[in-house]
Amino acid sequence: MGITSALYSAISGLQTNSQAMTVTGNNISNSNTVGFKSSNTVFADLLSANIASSSGNSQVGRGSQIQTVQTNFSQGGFESTESSTDIAIEGSGFFIVSDPLSDTAYYTRNGNFSFDEDGYLVTADGFRVQGSLYNAEGTLNAGNLTDIQLDLVAQIAAQQTDNVTLQTNLDSNSDIVGPFDIATPDDTSNYSATTTIYDSLGTAHQATCYFTKTANQTWEYNLCVVSDELDPAQAGAEDLTLVGNGVLTFDQDGNLATGGVVVSNALVWNNGADPTQTLTYTFETTQFDSESAVFSQIQDGYSSGEVSSVDVSSDGVVSAVYSNGEIVEVAMLSLATFTNPDGLDSAGGSLFSETSYSGTATIGYPGPSQGTLVTQALELSNVDLSTEFVDLITIQNGYTANSRVITTTDEMLQELLNLKR
Repeated sequence: MGITSALYSAISGLQTNSQAMTVTGNNISNSNTVGFKSSNTVFADLLSANIASSSGNSQVGRGSQIQTVQTNFSQGGFESTESSTDIAIEGSGFFIVSDPLSDTAYYTRNGNFSFDEDGYLVTADGFRVQGSLYNAEGTLNAGNLTDIQLDLVAQIAAQQTDNVTLQTNLDSNSDIVGPFDIATPDDTSNYSATTTIYDSLGTAHQATCYFTKTANQTWEYNLCVVSDELDPAQAGAEDLTLVGNGVLTFDQDGNLATGGVVVSNALVWNNGADPTQTLTYTFETTQFDSESAVFSQIQDGYSSGEVSSVDVSSDGVVSAVYSNGEIVEVAMLSLATFTNPDGLDSAGGSLFSETSYSGTATIGYPGPSQGTLVTQALELSNVDLSTEFVDLITIQNGYTANSRVITTTDEMLQELLNLKR
């Protein structure tokens, strides 16, 4: 080996440091890229020859090379956003997205999603987010990976009220004022609770339950509705129709003993709605020494509505929120994990593709094994600028040192040539 070998060793050093500078520069340029994972350059030496001598074998190096560029999949920080479709992963999972043109699957940590004009949940580049869909009965089609799509212009049909549950307390100190008279409901009752109910067309009506104390532990209840389409606030006693009544009795501890459920007569409205509608009223009522009050009232009807917003929960459920307050589950986001994520190939755009080195993707739903979701948030780049700047100094020094080897070797060659003169 001659002195010129030093030139080639130095050239390899220049090349490897140049490539390392490219990696570091790429990290720095993506310090604000959502979901970006930084890379580290791993150097390795090159051997040129073994030299035998009386003291044994010696080895002469021939410079350096880039052994590998490793991706750092450490967790990035979170940035809160206002968008309900911005999602971050805390853990080792990846979102699964599909190229709509080729159906090729990719994996990403960038959860900056939105809905396109066709209702598909997509990345900024139009790749469709994958998950499992709920059927019309609300059952998840688990295991069937598909594009997540939501009909953004769909309406939800009205549902008439069939069941009402009232949780109330009736004051045990109330005076006995019965019996109830529908002509003077306020004067012949101790307390009333009004509930908004809906007919089959989604029209809202007011149903009022009047409670009248008739004995120390006995109350009469009378369920009334406004019999026409008047504004309930302007309706008088003459507009009320009695559709159900009964008796509630309480034990000595103030707990309900009998009369917890009543089924109303058929409700006939003047707008052409279903004339066979009935109400099943369930009373979860007590009689304690405290003011009469309604603690909760639940009814199962609603008017028609259109999609007003989309919600993604921390467990990965994508739901359509309708203008009438109803929430319908549409899909469940799927996440992928890999035995060796370092073996994934970067495909640009914060996307990765599966390789034989990464292993086959294990697909599941958000949870401890796949990673948990943080909604209305994005995962920031995990680039540590302080580390990158230190790498810049190290790489620059290495590059400069190798260039000095070349200039020094050149000077030595000049001295050798000068021997001829």
